Amino acid sequence: MARVKGTAGRLDPTEELDLLHKITHIIGSSLELRTVLQEIVSLVTSLTKADACFIYLHEPAQSSLVLSASKTPHPGEIGTLSLKMGEGITGWVAQHRKPLVLPERAHEDPRFKFFHNLPEDTYEAFLSVPILIKNDVIGVINVQHRKPHQYTDHVQKVLTTVAKQVSGAIENARLYEETKKKAQAIQTLSAVSHTVTSSRYLEEVLQMIVNMTASLLGSKICSVMLLDEKSGELRIAATQSLSDAYRNKPPLKVSQSLSGQSVLQKRPIMVADVRKEKSYSFPDIATAEGLVSLLTVPMLFQDKVIGVINSYTATEHAFSSEDVSVLQAVANQCASAIVQTRLLTEKLAAQEALETRKQVERAKGLLMRKRGLSEPDAFREMQKQSMDRRKSMKEIAEAILLAEELGSRS
Repeated sequence: MARVKGTAGRLDPTEELDLLHKITHIIGSSLELRTVLQEIVSLVTSLTKADACFIYLHEPAQSSLVLSASKTPHPGEIGTLSLKMGEGITGWVAQHRKPLVLPERAHEDPRFKFFHNLPEDTYEAFLSVPILIKNDVIGVINVQHRKPHQYTDHVQKVLTTVAKQVSGAIENARLYEETKKKAQAIQTLSAVSHTVTSSRYLEEVLQMIVNMTASLLGSKICSVMLLDEKSGELRIAATQSLSDAYRNKPPLKVSQSLSGQSVLQKRPIMVADVRKEKSYSFPDIATAEGLVSLLTVPMLFQDKVIGVINSYTATEHAFSSEDVSVLQAVANQCASAIVQTRLLTEKLAAQEALETRKQVERAKGLLMRKRGLSEPDAFREMQKQSMDRRKSMKEIAEAILLAEELGSRS
């Protein structure tokens, strides 16, 4: 076995006091979660003289630990790289709620999980400490050194104490993020409600709704699909995606699609990864567009399904009950807007038909009086003119009435 060279020893009183001040600063710092996590990374790196430091946060809905901050920037992995509880050293520490020390050859430990895209996977020494609050795991702090390194009992205890002290700050920051998201949801729903009751055209209303919803939920793609009851298909009516491939994808058969299941069952459908889902209709488009998790909810109006709203994420995501509730509320308001628009269109069409009928009846009566035609003959005369001139019956009627009016004036 290789001799462990590096050692992190006991802190002197000045360092202990400085550490206490730093922890106090973190606890009282900005409630922005990203700021709090970065402060903790800086503190732990300074404390342990680490070559790498990672913080994973526990996501109960997914039963996973998600990489949320690191000393070396990993923008592509932050928020996307995750481990299941019990998976890897990080998952083991979270599951057992106790620290783990590997002074050398950490990557040879049977619990170690390789990510390959992280150069730190080849580092020798590994110290992992759970972040606990009332014995509940909210995350894990990992410290790594390139070369073999001895972590003294004192350093382990100090790091464990730091983790316990900052756990409250992390939890408060997460609660703040959730509260802020709920406030944004209320604002979005208010804006959607205002949009629905505005005098804009339906196409514009739907476009504004998908834009606002995508922004709120952090959707890679958000779309409204309307149900064609005659064909039994769902067609895209609006999306904020600029992709022609997605915009122009064929209609979905309700009986053969995931979104169709939401229509048939009148409930939200969630899929962790559409690329791996056999019943997903367009896996090639999903792969090309970087679509992973899907939440589809039915657009309901008085228990009747009008269509669906789809929200896709770029990484695997467990949609929370709040996500579902917000999207369902948006979907139902959207359904209301569509039904109201359709009713208004039908009303205007009925009014137009009635007005046309009145005009035709007046013109027909005029022909009967002026030319001594029977009612059927007068109607056939107007039909003939309509076909010969390629004009509607309303236009022919208006022309006959206008000619009579002009003749009476001369």
